[in-house]
Amino acid sequence: MGNYNWEALFPDMVEWRRHLHRHPELSYQEHHTMKFIADLLMSFGIETTSGVGDTGVIGVIKGDLPGKTVALRADIDALPIQDEKECEYASQVDGVMHACGHDGHTAGLLAVARYFSEHRATLKGEIRLIFQPGEEVCPGGALKMIAAGALEGVDVIYGVHLWSPLPVGILASAAGPIMASVDDFVIDITGKGGHGGIPHVTVDSVLTGAQLVVQLQSIVSRNVNPLQPAVLTIGTINSGTAKNVIAETCRITGTVRTFDEETRAVIRKRFDEVTRHVCAMNGAEVEIDYMMGYPPLVNHASETERFFEVATEVFGADHVEVTPPMMPAEDFAYYVQEVPGCFIFVGVGNEDKGITYPHHHPKFDMDEAGMLNAAKILTALAENYLQQSAVET
Repeated sequence: MGNYNWEALFPDMVEWRRHLHRHPELSYQEHHTMKFIADLLMSFGIETTSGVGDTGVIGVIKGDLPGKTVALRADIDALPIQDEKECEYASQVDGVMHACGHDGHTAGLLAVARYFSEHRATLKGEIRLIFQPGEEVCPGGALKMIAAGALEGVDVIYGVHLWSPLPVGILASAAGPIMASVDDFVIDITGKGGHGGIPHVTVDSVLTGAQLVVQLQSIVSRNVNPLQPAVLTIGTINSGTAKNVIAETCRITGTVRTFDEETRAVIRKRFDEVTRHVCAMNGAEVEIDYMMGYPPLVNHASETERFFEVATEVFGADHVEVTPPMMPAEDFAYYVQEVPGCFIFVGVGNEDKGITYPHHHPKFDMDEAGMLNAAKILTALAENYLQQSAVET
């Protein structure tokens, strides 16, 4: 990165981020966002393709010198949450807001795009900029981008998540699994409804559902290796219309999180067995919709080692941490199943500024200085990889 004046670019990053924050769009509806990104990339003189994976954008920067290809990814979609912040850049779209930092991811990668567009003469290879839709909904926009060819010819990929639990100035990652897989389920139990005072001629779906909730918890405690982290959470139970009526139907929904595919498979198998047996024992019928979502996000050892070396050089050792594994999921996992890569958390929390709300909260915000750190680490990683690979070849 040399002596590049990143601080001079920072006001543009803030402007881009706040524009996107005012005009958020839900997954696969990011039409304005797509055009905003594409117009900026083309204004930088970057080869740009829009409509990738529905509403994604890919920018390609080819250096004047030969070399390998580095992909850098940002997600661009917002969430169906009402923005409750009181600030001039609050969402202007009712019921939709950037409550997870994707607007900052996009602004940061746009800054990286401008940097490399101005450094083609010394660029040893190609930079592939992936602006991905639909990260917030399974099965995830990453799959569509990959299917559309986003990773063709790519040698390595890096991505960041602006992360409010980390204070601004801190960057963190780890080798191996750092984010969990996510599987969701819907269970529809059908019994035989009737009068609350005459239970013996009914099949109580509420009783069946209550027993099932308890039994499902035994899967993690009794069927999963205790050295392997796993979570099975019941999120909703919906049944009944009156206090003196035995409900005929009961719907249960929830989620399963794991860090390895073997544990994931064990839970799915036992989930089906336990659910069907409990319902059969009570004389109820059942339909199960078990939706396999994102796989675990597993960072490659070599690229994670590169992150720690580069981040320490750029930011200093006291600003770089090892992150523990966490149960939220990310469809960046699909990219690192295809090519080596590393996913990094970049701090944007700031208690002094009152920026303490978690992701997916109606008052979520970020210390925008974190965007600058995200742009710097992505740029530094790409340059380090390309320079090292050029020397090795």
